[in-house]
Amino acid sequence: MHFSELHLTPHLLDALDDMRFSTCTPIQERCIPAIMDGNDVLGIAQTGTGKTAAYLLPILNLLNDYAFPQEAINCLIMSPTRELAQQIDQAMQGFAFYLDDIGSLPIYGGNDGARFEQEKRSLRMGADIIIATPGRFLSHVKMGNVDLSQTSFFVLDEADRMLDMGFSTDILNIAKLLPPTCQTIMFSATMPRDIEQLAKTLLHNPVEVKIAPSRPAENIMQAAYVCHENQKMGIIRHLFSTNQLQRVILFAGSKLKVKEVARTLRQMHINCTEMHSDLSQPERDKAMLRFKAGQTDVLVATDIVARGIDIDDIAIVINYDVPHDPEDYVHRVGRTARASRHGKALTFIRGKEIADFMVIERFLQRTVDKLPLPEGLGEAPPYTAQKHNNRRARHDRKKAKTTQSNSHDNKKQRRKNRKGKKNNAANQNSEKQKD
Repeated sequence: MHFSELHLTPHLLDALDDMRFSTCTPIQERCIPAIMDGNDVLGIAQTGTGKTAAYLLPILNLLNDYAFPQEAINCLIMSPTRELAQQIDQAMQGFAFYLDDIGSLPIYGGNDGARFEQEKRSLRMGADIIIATPGRFLSHVKMGNVDLSQTSFFVLDEADRMLDMGFSTDILNIAKLLPPTCQTIMFSATMPRDIEQLAKTLLHNPVEVKIAPSRPAENIMQAAYVCHENQKMGIIRHLFSTNQLQRVILFAGSKLKVKEVARTLRQMHINCTEMHSDLSQPERDKAMLRFKAGQTDVLVATDIVARGIDIDDIAIVINYDVPHDPEDYVHRVGRTARASRHGKALTFIRGKEIADFMVIERFLQRTVDKLPLPEGLGEAPPYTAQKHNNRRARHDRKKAKTTQSNSHDNKKQRRKNRKGKKNNAANQNSEKQKD
C-alpha cells in the first residue's frame, strides 16, 4: 500500500515525497488507519519496521485537521533513551516540515541548567508534541511545570525497553495525569507478561497489530568465532591488521567491558569512541556526531545503540559478547545492511555462551558459520551442547531437590496433621468421660 491511499493531508504526503517514502511497511499500513479512527493501539513489532512513522503520521494528520487546544500539550511520547527521543524528534521535524504551527519539544536528562529552564518555559507555554524520557519528564511534573489535563495522545515507544530499565512506576504515575479521553498508543518489540499487564492497565479496547518477529536481512553475512575470553582481542587484532575496517559498531555486554575494550583498541592505534550510560548527554552527542561524520572508525557501545539508532552505512557489527536473547541479536546485527546495502556481523562465542548462541541459531532457523581462529591464538573450545546440558542438568537437579524438599515438608505436615487429629480425638474422649 502507498501512503497516498491512507487519506493523509497533502502537506504530509509532500514531506514523505521529499523524504522518498512512498510505500507503507506492514506496521504502518495497519496502524495508521486505526489511530486516525480514534482507537487505542497495541503494536508488537521489532525496531526497523517503521513504528515511528506508524504513530507520528496519523497524530500529525489529526492535529492538522482538527481544532486542538493551542496552549496545551496535545501529544506526549515517552522514549526509553535520550538517543531515541532525539531520533523521534528528527523524524517529527521531517514529517511536519510543511505543517504550520505544529512543533515538538524533546525532553531528556544529561543537560545543563540552562536547557532545563528552556524546557520549563516551553512546557508552561504549551507544546503540541512532547518527546520525553520518563525520569526527566517526572522532574518537570514534580516541579509543577506540566499540565496534561488536555492531552489527546499518549504514546509509549519501545515499551518493553522502558520496563527493562525500571520505568514501570514512572509510566503509571504519568498516565494518572492524563484525561480519560486520551488516546493511548503502545509499541513494543516483545510481549512479555509485564507488557500485557501494562497494556491492560493503560489501553481501552485496543486494536492489536502484531508483526511476526523479523530475522536479520538476507544481505547480512553472519559468522562467528568460538573462542576463549582471552582470545577475543587477538581476533580483533587480526581483523584490523588484515582489513582496513571502517564504519564498525562493536557491542559489549556491559559499560565496564566497553571501557576496557575501547582502551585496548586505542593502545592498538585503532580510531574508536565509546557509547555507554556513564557519559553525559553532551559527551554522547559528541561521540555519535563524530562517528556519523566518519571521524572515528569504530563505535564501542552497549545495547544503548542497538535500538532506535539509524546509521545507514555501517559495514560491520561485532558482538564482542553474545547477546542475552535472540531479539537483542537481531537488533544489534540490524545496524548493518540498511538502505539496501550489504553488511557483515561477527559474534565472539566463549565457552559459557555456546548454549545461548544455540538458542539464537534456533530462532534464526539456521546455523551461523563458525570461522577458524587466526593462526597463533591456540585451540578453540568445542562448539557442543555440553554447557547447555550441564546447565539443564543443574536446573533439573535443583528442581528435583526442591520437589524432594517440598515432598519432605508435605510428609512432615501430614504427620503433624495426623498427630493433631489424634490429640483432638483424645481430648474429645476425655471430655465425654468427664461428662
